[in-house]
Amino acid sequence: MENVLIVENLTIAFGQLLAVNSLSIEVREGEILGIIGPNGSGKTTLLNGISGLYKPKSGSVIFKDIDITDFSPSRRCRLGIGRTYQVPRTFEKMTVYENVLVGGVYGASLSEKKARYKVYEILELTGLLHKKDLFAGSLALLDRKRLEVARALATNPQLLLLDEVAAGLTEAEVNEVLRIVKYIKESGVTIIWIEHILRTMMEAADRVLCIASGKKLICGNPKEVLAAEEVQEVYLGVEEG
Repeated sequence: MENVLIVENLTIAFGQLLAVNSLSIEVREGEILGIIGPNGSGKTTLLNGISGLYKPKSGSVIFKDIDITDFSPSRRCRLGIGRTYQVPRTFEKMTVYENVLVGGVYGASLSEKKARYKVYEILELTGLLHKKDLFAGSLALLDRKRLEVARALATNPQLLLLDEVAAGLTEAEVNEVLRIVKYIKESGVTIIWIEHILRTMMEAADRVLCIASGKKLICGNPKEVLAAEEVQEVYLGVEEG
């Protein structure tokens, strides 16, 4: 498989703090790359660097053979990079339908007429069609997470960045998120997925990357990565003596 994304020696700093420290990854077309790591390890900062929200101190981001390091978030979105946020950023005083329509019109640059057809397909996929006329601010957490994914899908991404879309959900709700993510992958979308619920990585990810202190610790088969001694250490600590 070809690489859809190449991140080379990316460094993102906040003052003296290196949140992402000379990190390099390659993401293969059509795969789900899971990203794990303890809180504060730089996972979301990496996604912000890929999506253009943060400017890197050094390094580069290559998307489908195009150097997008200096591109704005909106330009990256129009090229095919969509994303969700850990805390859903819905337009609370707009309906579910209107939220997703915004993604199609302004993210995918579709005419409103063409976007309407796409919106209904996405709402059906994410289980929100029967709630299309509700205001986003009235939704429960699972539906807010669904809406966050739906709005990102409306931008017509080739690469979808998911930031803890299963966080805070019940086991049954996590299963629903897994169903949606697997379907998105089957439709041909490449996915980078940050998640603390490790069973999602075991069940859905093709490879898992573990980050610690802004650096790549290990990347590979999910089962092998999660069982690796260095991964256990960053999550559980090292026993003294």
